[in-house]
Amino acid sequence: MKKIELSIVIVSYNTRTITKKCIASILKSLINTNISYEVIVIDNGSSDGSLEYLKKLYSNYSNTRLPSLGLGLSGQVRIIGVKTNLGFGKGNNLGVKHSRGKCILFLNSDVIVLNNAIEKLFAYFKKQKSFNFIGGKLLNKDLTHQGSCGPTFSLIVIFIALFLKGDFFKITRYSPNKISKVDWISGACILCQKKDFKSLGGFDEKIFMYLEETELFHRAVKSGFRVGFYPHAEFIHLGGINSQILKSKVLLNIYKGFIYFYKKHRSKTELHILKFLLKLRALISIFIGLASHNKDLVAANKKAYKIVSS
Repeated sequence: MKKIELSIVIVSYNTRTITKKCIASILKSLINTNISYEVIVIDNGSSDGSLEYLKKLYSNYSNTRLPSLGLGLSGQVRIIGVKTNLGFGKGNNLGVKHSRGKCILFLNSDVIVLNNAIEKLFAYFKKQKSFNFIGGKLLNKDLTHQGSCGPTFSLIVIFIALFLKGDFFKITRYSPNKISKVDWISGACILCQKKDFKSLGGFDEKIFMYLEETELFHRAVKSGFRVGFYPHAEFIHLGGINSQILKSKVLLNIYKGFIYFYKKHRSKTELHILKFLLKLRALISIFIGLASHNKDLVAANKKAYKIVSS
């Protein structure tokens, strides 16, 4: 049996159908590949029956042979369940511990692989020597480009993101059309050698969700690693935030992430300036919410302000 070259790690939480589509797109993309690979799904204590559903689904393919390993899908896809929601970083770290590949491809459960995107990304990664970590091009559901890399979150960058629509104007988050060196890439699609990831200690498990990748890449760049963006491998990243409740949770986790990042990596003066900017943004949003009678916006930003003030 060939040694496994690539371990594809997916963290799933209450995304049964989406995770199934993600795995199906991976297997379809790699149906005729020469890459020896495995898919590892960490189910983060889902309550929607994901663990049982996915285990049953892939046990049904035990007699199907894939050219990459000569194994059935039961050997190709491993579903590992944990009792509680570990969060994004800790879940991915667990997936790496269970992996057997020399390289790791982290994919979000809401990613759909297009055509032979994994092979393109992996082939480029193996032949080049410029980057230690690399990400593919993420697309929205309508195939428009999704900003998925950017500059380090300095105070200036955060100010532009908070007050000047930095993402909209492709200043703080963007999607290059050529191979580029960047400070960070989206955690929805990251390819690296396992030894490099492990040398950094993996994702910081104190961050539950959001900004794990930017914190990881801050340490990576500081350690001399290079981060790259490869636009010729395309993946759809659904990434939808459809309800106000979800938007509120994202907002609070981003505020927590920024504060944690600055406590860990920046000076006390920079932390104080960051908190001032976050408070100001929350107050402006509260005012807008009151003026537009948007109770959810007001409630979310009151919680955000409280987080910064604590």
